[in-house]
Amino acid sequence: MSQDQLDLFSDCRDVMLRNDVCEALLRRDPDASRTNLLDLENEYPNDPSREAFEMLVGVLEQGPPASPAQPEAARAASLWLEQQVGPAAHRALGDEAGARWIEPCWQALAEAAEPLAFDPACCEGHAAPLWLRARQWQRAAHAAAAIPSWRRIPAPLGWVAQARHRMLGLDAAWPLLAELAWIAPRRFEEVAVRLDDPVLLRLRKRFDAAHEGAGGPHDLVWFPAWALIDEPRLERPLGEAQVQRACHPERALRVVSELLSLERQGRQRDLVAARKQLRDLNESLFQAYMATR
Repeated sequence: MSQDQLDLFSDCRDVMLRNDVCEALLRRDPDASRTNLLDLENEYPNDPSREAFEMLVGVLEQGPPASPAQPEAARAASLWLEQQVGPAAHRALGDEAGARWIEPCWQALAEAAEPLAFDPACCEGHAAPLWLRARQWQRAAHAAAAIPSWRRIPAPLGWVAQARHRMLGLDAAWPLLAELAWIAPRRFEEVAVRLDDPVLLRLRKRFDAAHEGAGGPHDLVWFPAWALIDEPRLERPLGEAQVQRACHPERALRVVSELLSLERQGRQRDLVAARKQLRDLNESLFQAYMATR
């Protein structure tokens, strides 16, 4: 056998051993994963995949997590999955297979955290965001909606909005997104990024370019009303948003909706009064409205 053939065999051998580990990991077989990893380590102790493989094999060997005693413990476990196990799965198995591999880990942690009560000081220790990470949308929505007064608390309101978006689409999530923008614009911004919805992102970009405000996340309290001006078809879903604090941004949405209705009815005298209301609430919104008329 020539040297080139020997080199080719060596290259194929390490690939074969790595594939054996990957296949066992994908089957979630801890014994086979450990055996195959030892074979790889014996022949290629400096293999670049060894550290990531070791992390994943260790996760399988640990089995399901015990129920955390406090939300802080669940949050710590969540950070471990996010910052260590997740990246190892992506390095070892690739992006798509790695994302699928870690979902049962999130599910097991969510199940373990189910008995924990919601703690506003440690939101991420609740089961609902863990169910979201596991892509179990219905269970996430159920866990969040079980929190008393969830619709008036930013964290669970955002979780239900995300779950509803994943299950039913953007129109179904609009009422909750509007309410979230009114009571917690920074969290609304975070949720919008996580949803990565092209329609929502496009509206956000147009809002940022057009709306004259202070220039910070707090400007997003006006986003629901501005979105209705920009996309009148949103009148129905945004009209289902519940009153949160009866503040000016909420009132602005109602006034814009009233303006659309008055336009359809051709009630010019009432239109003048409603336009004055909008101008008194927010000059930038009024200018955006008039620019389309």
